[in-house]
Amino acid sequence: MEEIKQVILVRMDIEMGRGKLAAQVAHASLMSYFSAEKINKKVAQEWLSTGEKKIVLKVEDDKVLKKLFEAFKYKEIPCALVSDAGHTQLPPGTITALGVGPWKDTEIDQFTKGFKLL
Repeated sequence: MEEIKQVILVRMDIEMGRGKLAAQVAHASLMSYFSAEKINKKVAQEWLSTGEKKIVLKVEDDKVLKKLFEAFKYKEIPCALVSDAGHTQLPPGTITALGVGPWKDTEIDQFTKGFKLL
């Protein structure tokens, strides 16, 4: 059976405190999970029952996140792009992170294998 995981990609070109960064990662994880649950409940449940594997990676800017988001959408891989509400450190609408999956790791890795761990 193929492994199921979730990948969160976070922008490194904007200044965010550690708490803000953690919140953006959490938003990406939850939003992407709900997307996966709509697309394939079985995969989402398997991920929940096998330890909820997550990988957090760094990206250089929002252009990369937008391109990846479009690629995952095209391949029908569950994903969610996070835009900040602008209540604290960032202007409203700032794209901060992208959540992908839970989904089959080989399908996610096609797009994410070149990025470094956060």
